[in-house]
Amino acid sequence: MSNSSSITQFLLLAFADTWELQLLHFGLFLGTYLAALLANGLIITTIACDHHLHTPMYFFLLNLALLDLGSISTTVPKAMANSFWDTRAISYAGCVAQVFFFVFCAATEVYILTVMSYDRYVAICKPLHYGTLLGSRACVHMAAAAWGSGFLTALLHTANTFSLPLCQGNAVGQFFCEIPQILKLSCSDAYLREAGLLILSALLVFGCFVFIVLSYVQIFRAVLRIPSEQGQHKAFSTCLPHLAVVSLFISTGIFSHLKPPSISSPSLDLVMAVLYSVVPPAVNPLIYSMRNQELKESISKVVYWMFVNVDKFSITVHK
Repeated sequence: MSNSSSITQFLLLAFADTWELQLLHFGLFLGTYLAALLANGLIITTIACDHHLHTPMYFFLLNLALLDLGSISTTVPKAMANSFWDTRAISYAGCVAQVFFFVFCAATEVYILTVMSYDRYVAICKPLHYGTLLGSRACVHMAAAAWGSGFLTALLHTANTFSLPLCQGNAVGQFFCEIPQILKLSCSDAYLREAGLLILSALLVFGCFVFIVLSYVQIFRAVLRIPSEQGQHKAFSTCLPHLAVVSLFISTGIFSHLKPPSISSPSLDLVMAVLYSVVPPAVNPLIYSMRNQELKESISKVVYWMFVNVDKFSITVHK
């Protein structure tokens, strides 16, 4: 038996018992992480460098890419390092940092996705009021409110979680420090306070999800009035994947944090955690850019410019 003051490290969930399987998980996580790093990095660089993309839609997409990079970088590198070095340890401070930064990125991403759905709703359903409702100042204020709310949410949950007395050991049943798994280590009824905060946060997130769905319903209704079938197909093929990824991210996140202990199992917890912490940051860049011809062309220009300059630099070095 130990209390939180004597815990200096936590033990994360091991993916497998054999070195070969651990290397396999390392390779899968490495491939996913590099793909997310490259795709989100390209989106950030392209939007920042191309002044034609300095519009509200791409401004919020840049924020989303930054948050995706932050969330996946908080959890996956440590899991890869533990698999590669055949260890499970994470320091107490490292666990606190993981909880804070992941909650910060995840909460802010929900708010940014909500603002993005509002942006699309105004652009499609109220185009004449777009410049008034989503001017540059309004966009900055909405983004700042999202980031500030995410910071306060993370600060509240992190401080509340790690103020609990922990006496059920230090083994966390997840590949990163997750609040529900840490609450299982608590030995007092004080964990109900954090459980209540999780329920309130889940209700807030669910409210954001309802707003997103309603926004897309209005968008779909407006799209159905488009006489061109090609226009309808393009709009639906763009909006439906957005809604699918948002639904996956929010539903699995809420389920992971609020599911009853009776249906909890290590394999289910692991699958849910991967679905809401690893898959969205890797898939979002593809979903938000594969149907966007303007963004694809700008990314192609950036990639071409990078290759040209790399060639020029290599030639200069050889000379």
